[in-house]
Amino acid sequence: MWDATSSLRTAIDGLEFLEQLGHGTLPLDAFRFYIEQDRLYLAGYTKALAILASRAPDATTAAFWATSAASAVDEASLHEQLLSGSALPPSDARVEHSPTCLGYTSYLIATAATEPYPVAAAAILPCFWIYADVAARLAGAAQDVLARDPEHPYARWVSTYDSDEFRDIVSAARTLVDEAADGATEAQREAMVDAFVIATRYELSFWDTALHPTPWSHSRSAVAL
Repeated sequence: MWDATSSLRTAIDGLEFLEQLGHGTLPLDAFRFYIEQDRLYLAGYTKALAILASRAPDATTAAFWATSAASAVDEASLHEQLLSGSALPPSDARVEHSPTCLGYTSYLIATAATEPYPVAAAAILPCFWIYADVAARLAGAAQDVLARDPEHPYARWVSTYDSDEFRDIVSAARTLVDEAADGATEAQREAMVDAFVIATRYELSFWDTALHPTPWSHSRSAVAL
């Protein structure tokens, strides 16, 4: 699965959004948009994890995915603190899912609910694994920013995901997906790769649209009710 996403991960590494995030130069409105969308994403991701836990093959595996769902709820509360704090400019604008955010969460929930467990687990994994991979590369730049400004929200955000604790969680998730593949059929293993690739495409698009939004073709106010 990792090899199948090589070109996508190269594109992720070259994203202007991530480069600016790591160096602390990302425009504040772009960071706010990202945090707002990530908060909405986490609500959907929590549902997908909870569904995956309910379909897990054993109690230990179910407990891991359920705990991950609870952690996503805690993570969303950190978003709320950041959005309501003084680090970001206030905004009264109504927040709705971007096309990418809605597409990603809908895909994960549908896959968790309808595909075989191994395929659903593979679709869930990129959010764990790619986040840790990206954070490891951005960590050096983030530490430089923190040295200049200990309260810089971007650097603190990056540092959250470059920790031994998060890496251990990612390692556990990878192990569970590998175990699922061991018991899967050949067709299911092929579908696992496809699911991992699709979710990785969404990861790429999610980050990129934070700096280069792709809004809905018609705003909510323009649609007749």
